Amino acid sequence: MEKGMTFEFYDHIRDVLGLKEAEADSFSPLVLAYMGDCVFDLIIKSMVVSRGNKQVHRMHEETSSYVQASEQSLMMRTIQQHLTEEEHAVYRRGRNTKSVSPAKNQSITDYRRATGFEALLGYLFLKKRYARLIELVRIGLDSLENAGDCE
Repeated sequence: MEKGMTFEFYDHIRDVLGLKEAEADSFSPLVLAYMGDCVFDLIIKSMVVSRGNKQVHRMHEETSSYVQASEQSLMMRTIQQHLTEEEHAVYRRGRNTKSVSPAKNQSITDYRRATGFEALLGYLFLKKRYARLIELVRIGLDSLENAGDCE
């Protein structure tokens, strides 16, 4: 690549597969959360793998400690104070939407807050606001680390 050019992973996927541009504003909060769940999972798995080679089962356990609704809910409590009005509106839409599946072993409050968190991440990803997405995730991860919740 030439100096000064950036490689956008999502753009490359779209180009190679011939996918059309996704309009984040047109998607329901659950579609945004669907995408945000995937993005957050990739971020956390990347973080876990970077800690070194170990059994996949151990990596899965470590990943699960971050991606469960209760942990996402804790992260979102801290992240909320850093949101713009636009981001807060997306989060609220995700949090307030009715899910088709019940929360598994999670309180409804945590589950809804986690859905809002995932909707926000999906929105930022589709808007190609990658730096902002990572900034907010970092704030959330730091809050968990400070609370001593995750490894």
